[in-house]
Amino acid sequence: MIKHPVSIAGILLALFATAGTALVAVTNDLTADRIAENERQALLSSLSALVPMEQIDNDIVSDTITVREPDLLGGEETLVYLGHKQGKPVAAVFASVVPNGYSGPIKLLVAVHSDGTLGGVRVISHKETPGLGDKIEESRSDWIHSFDGKSLSNPKFSRWKVKKDGGDFDQFTGATITPRAIVAAVKNTLIYFDKHRESLFPDTRKAEQK
Repeated sequence: MIKHPVSIAGILLALFATAGTALVAVTNDLTADRIAENERQALLSSLSALVPMEQIDNDIVSDTITVREPDLLGGEETLVYLGHKQGKPVAAVFASVVPNGYSGPIKLLVAVHSDGTLGGVRVISHKETPGLGDKIEESRSDWIHSFDGKSLSNPKFSRWKVKKDGGDFDQFTGATITPRAIVAAVKNTLIYFDKHRESLFPDTRKAEQK
């Protein structure tokens, strides 16, 4: 007498679970394209802030290469977005990682023009202390714009440090570790670009040789 209602309850539970799983699967299928497009537009917005769309004529979001040099770029592999105009290189945007932020890794977009000058830097994600380290965000401070137009020779190579360490870049009151780490990461990205400038635009190089 007891087993019958228990069996019915088990069957109903299984049916509800199956229906729920199917509903989630259908919802995911319906929203996956929208989510992917929203993510693409957010990325495009960040990239266009560093490399204005009028400066390029290719799809910079999909025109990418993956490079590997953890000592300079932070991550095991680094995605690089490439901007061209009429087949000529305009800029490379590195999805660099700052491994030694105060509260953990900091993800950056670092745009380097083909002449080696910085198009700009943006912080994509971080876990720095609110009110101190979060001043690296563009919405909270203009500090991140201090990299605009800089290069390995401007300031001098030896001045690529925060002022507390004898360099040219400001630090934050009570928070030196975060800006120190970002300055070093941006400098290292410029070093990588300088070392590998020719190999970053392989298709362009082939076109010029024809």
